[in-house]
Amino acid sequence: MKLSDKAKRLIDGKNFASVATLMPDGSPQVAPVWIDRDGDTIILNATVSRQRTRNLRRDPRVAICIFEQNNPYSNVLIRGKVVGITKKGGEQHIDKMNMKYRGIPKYAYHNPKDPRVLIRVKAARIHEM
Repeated sequence: MKLSDKAKRLIDGKNFASVATLMPDGSPQVAPVWIDRDGDTIILNATVSRQRTRNLRRDPRVAICIFEQNNPYSNVLIRGKVVGITKKGGEQHIDKMNMKYRGIPKYAYHNPKDPRVLIRVKAARIHEM
């Protein structure tokens, strides 16, 4: 599914997303994250050891809520599936996200023992508020 113009605008802006995944027992796990996109593919960045990474490797279903920082009543809710998880480009991407969100070109917490991964998500349903 293609992302709506509003979804693209919120993702491209300096807005946080809440990402919900499923724990092994089926209970939800939610985390605030930085968010990006490549065309109509949503990109999340996490470390290999993060709970959301482990959850999404096991069950690719995900829900994402992105809200406008200056007006949280303006938001987009997306349900979708992970279409890929890769280490390739993960470290460079977190530097890009650090620049977007903090205005600093280099992410200070790179850890070679816990490498970054790119999690690619395709939307299946989009609801705008």
